[in-house]
Amino acid sequence: MPLLMLHGFLGDATNWLPLMERLAPHVRCIGLDLLGFGNSAKPPIRYDIAQEVAFVHQVLADLNIESCYILGHSFGGWVGAAYALAYPAAVKGLLLAAPAGIRDDSFCGRYDHLRPLLWRTPVVDWALALASPIAALIGQRPAVEQIAWFRRELMVQPAACSFLLDRLRPEDAIDTVEKDIYRLQVPTLVITGDRDETIPLWHSQTYADQIPDAKLAIIPGADHALPQKYAAELASLILPFLS
Repeated sequence: MPLLMLHGFLGDATNWLPLMERLAPHVRCIGLDLLGFGNSAKPPIRYDIAQEVAFVHQVLADLNIESCYILGHSFGGWVGAAYALAYPAAVKGLLLAAPAGIRDDSFCGRYDHLRPLLWRTPVVDWALALASPIAALIGQRPAVEQIAWFRRELMVQPAACSFLLDRLRPEDAIDTVEKDIYRLQVPTLVITGDRDETIPLWHSQTYADQIPDAKLAIIPGADHALPQKYAAELASLILPFLS
C-alpha cells in the first residue's frame, strides 16, 4: 500500500527525502509537489484547498492508485484531511504531522508585515540587498537572509502567494476543516512537537480529539520542521502505524 507524502507551506517533495530514506525499504513512498508548488503546474488561478484536493485526486488517478496512506505535514496535513473527507474510500490511513487547517483567528495579522514581499517589483529585492551588509554589522544577517528566502519562494510559488493574500482576516477561514473532521472514519495518527511555534499544539490536539479513535504523539523538543529535522522520530512512529 503506497504512502502519499504532502509537503508543508512553501515546501516541496524534497522536504521528505530524509524520511523517505528510512521508510523506502518498508513502503512505497510518493512525494508530491502540490499544485502551485515545487515542480508542479502553476496555473494562474485563485488557489484554495478544494483545488489542491482535486489535484491530488487527479494525480492518484493517473497513477492508478485507488487507495493509499496519506502523510501530510502542516499545510499538507490540511490538504490530506480535506482529501480524506472528500474521498474516504481512497484513504487507508491518515498521518498528520503538525497539521494546519484549524481555524485560529490569532493568525490574522501575524504576517501583515510580510505583505511587501508579495509585491512584484525589484524595489523589494534592492531593499533586501541593501539591508544585508547593515544586518551583518548588527548581528541580524540570519533574519534578513530568512526574509530574502521567503521572498524568493513566494515569487516562484504562486499557490503560496494566493493562500497568504486570501487568508488575512478571520472571515477568510472558509475552508478550514475543524467542523468536519468528526466525520472521518479512517485510522489516524497525529504527530507534533512540543516546541512547535508555527502550528500551536492545540491544533494537533483538535484533530486528535475530533477524529474518532485518532491517536496523538508528541515528539519532545521538536519544532515545526518535522520532516527535515526529525525524520528518525517520525519513522519510529509511522512504521508501526503502517504495519
